[in-house]
Amino acid sequence: MGSATNLSIPVNHFAVTGVIDQGCEFEGKLCFQGTVRISGTFRGEIFTPDTLIIGEGARVRGQIEAGTVIISGEVTGTVVAKHRVEIHQPAIFRGDILTPSLKVDEGVIFEGSSRMVHPAQQPAQSFFVSSYKSS
Repeated sequence: MGSATNLSIPVNHFAVTGVIDQGCEFEGKLCFQGTVRISGTFRGEIFTPDTLIIGEGARVRGQIEAGTVIISGEVTGTVVAKHRVEIHQPAIFRGDILTPSLKVDEGVIFEGSSRMVHPAQQPAQSFFVSSYKSS
């Protein structure tokens, strides 16, 4: 056994509690607990302490604050993740990422910046908690 730990969890491991499916469009503020998969089009803000899955073919534009974000579609905006961000092929990401753990597969288009920080150093998380509780 190697010393490296594989933090990646297969997407089908998550029990999905909500879906914005292909052909659906949503604009606004989405707050949830559990795991939500977006396969359609989303514009706005997403807040969750848990997991957001952006499926292949999805188009998301806006601000995301989550525990874990798994991207296989197209995302434009800012992602703040308390635990990790995974970007899998054929994803296209344009924007900024702030997370303690980042995985980007070969073949992904990544245009933007990333900052790797310890979870306790993420100032946006205090905003996330107050936004989520007020909803």
